[in-house]
Amino acid sequence: METIHNISDFKHIPHHTVVTIGTFDGVHLGHRKILERLTNNAKNTGLKSTVLTFFPHPRMVLQKDVDIKLLNTLEEKKQILETLGLDYLIIHPFTKQFSRLSAIDFVRDILVNNIKSKRIIIGYDHRFGRNRNANIQDLISFGNTFNFEVEEIPAQEIEDVSVSSTKIRKALLKGDVETANNYLSYAYMLTGTVKKGKGLGKDFGFPTANLHIAEAYKLIPKNGAYVVKSNIDGKEYFGMMNIGFNPTVDGSKKSIEVHFFDFDGDLYDKKIQVDLLHRIRDEHKFNSVEELKEQLKKDKNHSLGLISK
Repeated sequence: METIHNISDFKHIPHHTVVTIGTFDGVHLGHRKILERLTNNAKNTGLKSTVLTFFPHPRMVLQKDVDIKLLNTLEEKKQILETLGLDYLIIHPFTKQFSRLSAIDFVRDILVNNIKSKRIIIGYDHRFGRNRNANIQDLISFGNTFNFEVEEIPAQEIEDVSVSSTKIRKALLKGDVETANNYLSYAYMLTGTVKKGKGLGKDFGFPTANLHIAEAYKLIPKNGAYVVKSNIDGKEYFGMMNIGFNPTVDGSKKSIEVHFFDFDGDLYDKKIQVDLLHRIRDEHKFNSVEELKEQLKKDKNHSLGLISK
């Protein structure tokens, strides 16, 4: 898969394409049906499968008061799409100026002249152009003018996508990572850089990596303790992670801390991906540090039991 960060950079590519357009946040099971349709279509027609997406998310630009939380950072989304057999991923910068393109300008200048679309696979409810005033019937009409075909994604598949996204977000905000992971078809991930923390975990016998996530728009699941795994320098490590405020030691700032089992090394300033597998419990304020230590031992045994299954 080749990633292109501006539509105009596609001009040098000498291929005609079959295109689908969307944000594809989560790249979950509902999205995969659409993307599988895209790649199969490409194989059958000899066209190049192309996803056109935008960053920042349009709602971040057009509705700045909306505190939107996304399932993937841009890098995570690219990483997942990379595995699906696409030819091209175009991530075009979304700006207010871009949002003002008329429907005909978008179709002629973007889809036809730049991306060389010969087939567009799109949902029945897709709207585009300035003020989102054009619909799939308009796109079919443009297809007759500019010589491309439009394939409509049925209502049921579009509703599956909508339902999946909503259910995944709700599940994560409740801490139900198992349900979220089932809809995603992969483990929900948090990607960040390990920064120095207070070092209290080390004093308890549970040294932790303090994960800093730069992207404020990334959805963080409900506070609590989780079973996790990471790939560090090519080796898989399991561990447990706490999301929250560490109330037993008077924590006032939310943190994400990971204790890896059987890991001995320096992770400071290293970028790591943490996959969430199970949720163990809510975050509690214990009566003493000793009580907290005992709970961490129980958490570790519980985690190891879940991992062994």
